[in-house]
Amino acid sequence: MSRRYPVSSMRSSIPPVNGSSSDWSAYLLERTPAMIAYVDTAMRYRYASPAYLAWMNVADVDVMGRPVAEVIDPTLCALIEPDIRAALGGTAMVADRAIHNGAGDRHAQATFSPDLDDDGNVRGVAILLADISSRQVLEARLRESERRFAQAFRYAAIGMALVLPDGRWLQVNEALCAMLGYDEQALMRTSFQDVTHPDDLAADLGHVEKLLSGDRLSYQMEKRYLHRDGHVVHVQLSVSLVRDEVGGPLYFISQVQDISERKAFEDALFRERELAEVTLKSIGDAVITTDTQLIVTSLNPIAEAMTGWSSHEAVGRPMDDIFQLRDPLTRRPIPNPLIMAVSKNSIVGLTTDAILVHRNGFDSPIEDSAAPIHDHAGNVVGGVVVFHDVSETRALALKMAHLAHHDTLTGLPNRALLTSRMEFAVTAAARRNQRVALLFVDVDHFKQINDSLGHAAGDSLLQEVARRIRGAVRTDDTVSRLGGDEFVVLLPQIESPGDASTVAEKILAACGQAFGLGLDTSALAISFSIGISVYPDDAEVAESLLRNADTAMYEAKMQGRNGYRFFNPTMNERNTARVRIEVELRKALARNELSLHYQPKVDVELGTIIGAEALLRWQIDGEDVYSPEQFIPVAEDCGLIVPIGEWALREACRQAEAWTRLYRPLSVSVNVSALQFQHTRFFESLRAILAETGLHPTLLELELTERTVMEGGDHIAELLRKIKSLGVALSLDDFGTGYCSLAYLKHFPADILKIDRAFIRDVAWDSDSAAIVIAIVGMGKGMNKQVLAEGVESMEQATFLGSAGCSQMQGFLFGKPMTAREFEERIAVVDMGDPTVAPDQVP
Repeated sequence: MSRRYPVSSMRSSIPPVNGSSSDWSAYLLERTPAMIAYVDTAMRYRYASPAYLAWMNVADVDVMGRPVAEVIDPTLCALIEPDIRAALGGTAMVADRAIHNGAGDRHAQATFSPDLDDDGNVRGVAILLADISSRQVLEARLRESERRFAQAFRYAAIGMALVLPDGRWLQVNEALCAMLGYDEQALMRTSFQDVTHPDDLAADLGHVEKLLSGDRLSYQMEKRYLHRDGHVVHVQLSVSLVRDEVGGPLYFISQVQDISERKAFEDALFRERELAEVTLKSIGDAVITTDTQLIVTSLNPIAEAMTGWSSHEAVGRPMDDIFQLRDPLTRRPIPNPLIMAVSKNSIVGLTTDAILVHRNGFDSPIEDSAAPIHDHAGNVVGGVVVFHDVSETRALALKMAHLAHHDTLTGLPNRALLTSRMEFAVTAAARRNQRVALLFVDVDHFKQINDSLGHAAGDSLLQEVARRIRGAVRTDDTVSRLGGDEFVVLLPQIESPGDASTVAEKILAACGQAFGLGLDTSALAISFSIGISVYPDDAEVAESLLRNADTAMYEAKMQGRNGYRFFNPTMNERNTARVRIEVELRKALARNELSLHYQPKVDVELGTIIGAEALLRWQIDGEDVYSPEQFIPVAEDCGLIVPIGEWALREACRQAEAWTRLYRPLSVSVNVSALQFQHTRFFESLRAILAETGLHPTLLELELTERTVMEGGDHIAELLRKIKSLGVALSLDDFGTGYCSLAYLKHFPADILKIDRAFIRDVAWDSDSAAIVIAIVGMGKGMNKQVLAEGVESMEQATFLGSAGCSQMQGFLFGKPMTAREFEERIAVVDMGDPTVAPDQVP
């Protein structure tokens, strides 16, 4: 059915209720606000709605049958005629048109739709207009806004960037490119992560993550970029996130302001303040500063000594409470010279015949001067008074001020001055977004040096250590002695933790050379343990920084000493455990909870047990409270290893003597700690124990590590000779894993070499381990020393060792460590036949 259109634009009256549908269609079309028209193939109007005619600025006349060119403005007709002809040709057209009417230019979107009959032939064109004037206004405003934004973005004085969520640049401006030294194309090939300083990247990414998660809307931070030429650019960064209509992240808007000049100024200001602080603390005059209300803001050490007020007590108090002047004759108060200096904005010269009353009541004649303090604009913001003692007490005050902040033995800053400098360094580092490092340096086994060589030698050693550490660090760094053998190095400004490790290595190298103490002893080889903590990575306050460095130092000792360790939070857990073990170990000594277990040593050629190694255990009801690996290092650190070692030696000798009386002569070997062995009374204690227990000295074997005998110096060699003179045997434990040279071993009076279990474990199948074992056995026999293999757990290992000429063995194959009673039962079984019978097979 073909479409029909009314042929007149004349207004019609309301159709009757029972009127035809065409009547109603005509009625509704004439009253609709839609702008509709119909043009036939001759380009004559067949219909035009009143709204269409009004919008096209056509008088309310009958346009039916009239050509389009006669009805509308010729200029507009020329614009739409091609679209009508295209539609008559069968192609629908849509076009935006500007139309001028009495109200000004209006914009419409015109749709030209071909009207087809049943056979598909075009019989006319339907025209529909939509008023888009408002949209055009909005689009124009948007374009203008975009133009202004583009101009502001491109030519902004600060760096601007649009950044994708993954960090790639979406758009950058000229200021940012110039700031970082890139042209636009080169910078667009990077990401913000590529040009961010590595030490600031984690913090920046943390802020970004909070933006993406919705935890915050924007963030600001100071950070560092890396310029293309490598230098650091300090910036103030402000970032916000733009999201799409459903809340998904589109891009970040970053504003970047170069603050490198400000940072340089702050660094210069910091250096000036630090110089001023060092100067104030070093000069011989007392200095007190106040605000305009004469409230004290600072005292230097001399002022503290002369007034009796510490800085932390005086700051915030009225000047008259701290600085009390009296007339020497009348004892009446003298006006504070700062009053005139601040009120008159002038310098008040030296005042003589004035007495300063110390906090504790005694007098000091002084000379003083006062002056106002100005800000950059010349306004008075405070005052300063400088004074000095003109009596004999001046020298005393100077000495008191120095002693209050320096160590008397080494002349280094003490804990009080170190704390002050740490707090200042942390505050400055927080402001500059930099790092501070603290190195806690401890002399290993210093107590033994004092005990063996005397306190005079110990003091000389500490003075030399102080000199060497001071020479290994920068002039801006602080070296302090906390007390005893503990030193602290403050590095107030580092770029990365690697700088701290470099300083630690320099200290170890400087102190690693032997110390000649000017005594009748050979030079001592001393080792050091260093703990390192870094602000703000490990702590945010000075006190915690020092505590964490101390914890890391103990960790370095636990790891073998003579090295350094950085702090990490897990160390606190281990340190807590160490303290707990120490407390419980002291209780265990009092309760006799320590015991000895004995592991058999056998000679496979003889087929018998020849002795036992005594091993320390801490057990209750047969269960380990702590393993030896846990409590023995703690005992060494806290000094308990000496009484524990003496008890173990006595108990082992007593047990061996009992077995000798009950069964047959059996040797017992006892591990001796380096701390115990180097103790000044070790030889006397050993001789007394042998006499007390009655054990024949040839049945006692002392097991020492290579490090113990290598690091001890000449007095250790003398001690070894004295022990050998008693008839006691000496063995080198864990032989092959240390650094004992053959030349040294040739002169060392060792009787037994114990091959370390690390070589025995793989000896049956690893050619390298086999070659090492064969070499050690051959070397031992060539030097007339016994060789014993420890850690033997299989018959394959035992067979190989026997074929290599090593007949003495120790390990789980022949028995685990056991109680004295179990060992006695083991002796009985083995004496009847098989040395490989396990303890749990004893009847």
